[in-house]
Amino acid sequence: MDMDPTHINPYSSACGNRMEIKKVHEVGACLVGKTITIAGWVKTGRFQENNTVVFLELSDGSTPNNFQVIVHKDVHDIKAVQSTGTAVVVTGVIKAHPKREGVVEMLATAVPFVGACDASKYPLAKGRHPVEFLRTIAHLRSRTNLIAAIARVRNALAYATHRFFQENNFLYVHTPIITASDCEGAGEMFQITTLLSQVKPELANSEAKETAKEQVGTLEKELTTLEDEIKTLTENGGDKKALKKKKNAVEPLRNSLQAARKAANLGDVPRNSDGTVDYSEDFFGKASFMTVSGQLNVETYAVGLSSVYTFGPTFRAENSHTGRHLAEFWMIEPEIAFADIWDDMRCAEDYIRYCCQYLLDHCRDDMEWFATRQGGDPECIKRIENVIESPFQRLSYTDAIELLQKVVKDGHKFEESEIVWGMDLGSEHERYICEQVYKKPTIVYDYPKDIKAFYMKLNDDDKTVAAMDILVPKVGELVGGSEREYRMEVLDRRMSELDLNPEDYSWYLDLRRYGTCVHSGFGLGFERLILFTTGIENIRDVIPFPRYPGHADF
Repeated sequence: MDMDPTHINPYSSACGNRMEIKKVHEVGACLVGKTITIAGWVKTGRFQENNTVVFLELSDGSTPNNFQVIVHKDVHDIKAVQSTGTAVVVTGVIKAHPKREGVVEMLATAVPFVGACDASKYPLAKGRHPVEFLRTIAHLRSRTNLIAAIARVRNALAYATHRFFQENNFLYVHTPIITASDCEGAGEMFQITTLLSQVKPELANSEAKETAKEQVGTLEKELTTLEDEIKTLTENGGDKKALKKKKNAVEPLRNSLQAARKAANLGDVPRNSDGTVDYSEDFFGKASFMTVSGQLNVETYAVGLSSVYTFGPTFRAENSHTGRHLAEFWMIEPEIAFADIWDDMRCAEDYIRYCCQYLLDHCRDDMEWFATRQGGDPECIKRIENVIESPFQRLSYTDAIELLQKVVKDGHKFEESEIVWGMDLGSEHERYICEQVYKKPTIVYDYPKDIKAFYMKLNDDDKTVAAMDILVPKVGELVGGSEREYRMEVLDRRMSELDLNPEDYSWYLDLRRYGTCVHSGFGLGFERLILFTTGIENIRDVIPFPRYPGHADF
């Protein structure tokens, strides 16, 4: 048989060099009369012709469109392949569908492999399943039409992300997941520690520990007395030999106190004299966390390599149970040297538009499925076409506040209808602006400094920063970005205003000390991009294994 080698999955010799179902659909008419091999999982199986034949609908995950295979009982035991969830490898002849023009099906000649599935126990028996139930079986839910389509869209958007930045000469930088810096300043970070593994309850209540606690009190008093005596002798010009002797006794006494404190903490988390945790005993020698953003780290490469981006997981310990938040999520964060806030806006707009175009070009079948499925979003394709065709609206934060104040005055009701300058816009406000007023993505810029991060460039009015958010229908905020504060003295002042310790950010401040330059960047929540394009309602359904309060399964 002559077969175009590009039609064959290159890593499928174990099952006879299979064709993916997507490819069969694409070139179906050219395959009529030829023998090929496919593999997948049974979605449905129907007995026909007095139970002498079974019609199987197969899916291998490559397309939302199943493929029909006809298996006669003289080819294989049809009861063994009929159950939903069964894995099969099938070889057969492609023939034209008798009723559907341009559609092909397979008449099986052999079934070399069957992975049985007990339909009475299989959680995904025929029928539709609530997404809440699917989250409880996340290890199996990729076999459903919904999650499979989301996975293909997620893959396409991830690939489009890399393509866009690579085509525009950005370098991909891997930023650390473990950090000692809080980029957002919100304090909602997951802490990393090995100290808890040192806790031994059987030692924590020992008599030796109680004795050590008493010893700590005695030694602390002795050390205080000794230091007071040294101070008195020094101030009064006392006996030098006595002074020297007492000074020599300080260090051994401190060492004894440190040893006693360690013994007093036996089996417990090490603590300082004031009761706080002693992180010098921890793995990294300091308090460490899982990152909420790679931005600060990727900036270090931007000021040496000009245009860079990072794309990876980030974490936030926000105790939120809404459908818009996850504890673990992915962020795309480009950073551009010698670029201001307006360059930043253009880059973000071009990137979103590129992703939307790529999705229509490469996942049209999936997008049509999202638009037509029961309970789906019939506007999802129109929404991303609008992104492709329309320039994004731009307006200042001040103008946005005045716009919202006017619509409230005219009678519109928000849950938060007290609209004042300086407030952080809620999702309802953001969506109203882009959905009802402009009916397209909208960039709001020049936000009040008090609601934005310390690293954003202070504007000349000393009240606002050169920050921008991109608001999109269905989601609200999709992108947050800014021109970065590159002036050392201004950055010092901003950090002081926010009670940030400069020593914790000394390496970040070095970027301003040594060859500072104008630079900008933004962050886009990848899962929110998927929500926007597909119309899926809950963010927990667009990531393979969602992490949120009380749920870290699988």
